[in-house]
Amino acid sequence: MKIIVADNYNALSQIGADLVIGLLKTKKNAVLGLATGTTPIGLYQKLIEAYKQGIVSFKQVKTVNLDEYVGIEKQNEQSYAYFMRKNLFDYVDIDLNNTHIPNGSAQNLQKECIDYSLLLTKTRQDIQILGLGSNGHIGFNEPFTAFDSKTHLVKLSQQTINDNARLFESKNQVPTHAITMGISEIMAAKRIILLASGKNKAKAVYDAINGGVNAKCPASVLSLHSNCTFILDRESASML
Repeated sequence: MKIIVADNYNALSQIGADLVIGLLKTKKNAVLGLATGTTPIGLYQKLIEAYKQGIVSFKQVKTVNLDEYVGIEKQNEQSYAYFMRKNLFDYVDIDLNNTHIPNGSAQNLQKECIDYSLLLTKTRQDIQILGLGSNGHIGFNEPFTAFDSKTHLVKLSQQTINDNARLFESKNQVPTHAITMGISEIMAAKRIILLASGKNKAKAVYDAINGGVNAKCPASVLSLHSNCTFILDRESASML
């Protein structure tokens, strides 16, 4: 595991974007594993800038997202499908047919999980971008999720619901379930980049790096990956 401590959020975002840009320069048809939440927004903005400057193209790129809320249509502003369009896809030359996000409004959610897991076996991520939950979750793999898990339906912990409530008008509007890529499918990526920003992530960062591999902190399994980089700002790294 490699650890990079950036001076601030902007620097963190640039370091992460530079790794993705470097891949896209050498592999035009790369597969990007994408995350949502506030932390990767800066990275996506840097990618948009690189596209506008003619540095990279997304024409042949494929993407697979980590997760999606259950019970929210993709047109809903709170859906992760909407998030990806408004924070990246609408501003680059990507073919939306090459973008993949679990369908949280599927009639048969179990079948959706199986189908998405099958897709991932055929679409291995060259780089998987991750955020970090304050309880150590990656994707929506909450504490004590099996390390060999595949795409599955998950009941969100109260801590995750509380953390995400800032993005909704009220806590009651936060979905209680989601579909998430499993830990084994995250670990299958050729390279993993985890981004963490803010003091509220410091304990999770410490547990992931110094707490040993422990299912109580799902991100701790990343220490077993052969090519994983934690990119932190000074606040999230403050307990190291």
